[in-house]
Amino acid sequence: MTKATIRGRAGTGAGTSARQRSVAAAARAASKRAEKAHESALDEEEAATESTVVDEASGSGTGADTEAREEAKGAVRNEAGAEKSAKPARRISGAVTAVLAALVVAGLVAAAMLGWEYREDQRTQEARTEALAAARKAAPEILSYNYRHLDRDFAKARAHLTGSFAGKYRKTTTRVVAPTAEKYEGVVTATVAKPPAGGASAASVVSASPEKAVVLLFMNQVTNSTQVSGPRLDLNRVRMTLVDTSGGWKVSTLDAL
Repeated sequence: MTKATIRGRAGTGAGTSARQRSVAAAARAASKRAEKAHESALDEEEAATESTVVDEASGSGTGADTEAREEAKGAVRNEAGAEKSAKPARRISGAVTAVLAALVVAGLVAAAMLGWEYREDQRTQEARTEALAAARKAAPEILSYNYRHLDRDFAKARAHLTGSFAGKYRKTTTRVVAPTAEKYEGVVTATVAKPPAGGASAASVVSASPEKAVVLLFMNQVTNSTQVSGPRLDLNRVRMTLVDTSGGWKVSTLDAL
């Protein structure tokens, strides 16, 4: 009975000793955790201090950068103002240049037009002179014929005519004029009338261009035939249109007025 009690006490003492060790271990662990917490707090405080320093330094840098940016913005604004001030001057200069260029072009065009008009006037004057001379020469040969040599007279007349009018003239002289002239032995002599006091023949240019002219002529036609007892004088007005061809001025139409 005594041995059992001793073992019981001995077991109790062993359990107590184990609990004491556990408590000591827990105390040591708590101490370590406290030390770590203290070190972590120190680290956080140090990091916060560094962050504050960095922020302050960064804040100082931002102020300098801001000042530099403000200076750059001011320079940009100054350049923009100068650019805006220069734009009206450039626009005015460009407008003046455009106006001067337009004036130069207009002057060149005007000079070209004047030159062209002058050449046209010169050509028209030459046409008037040449066409009037051609009409004075052609009219007597076109309106004259002799029954003794009709083919020769008609061929001479056709030399003054254009192709289309020459064909009409041939048809008329062949079908109408030649048979009548041969039947009545007709001889017609035509001349351009002249004033009694002499001078240029009665012919004038009605209108003219470098390629075309209209001439009015006063013609005297003396007719001899078996139908009349003596020469008969006819005073006629003739309007003749002439065109400039490669062979000279030719008659394109002939109208008795």
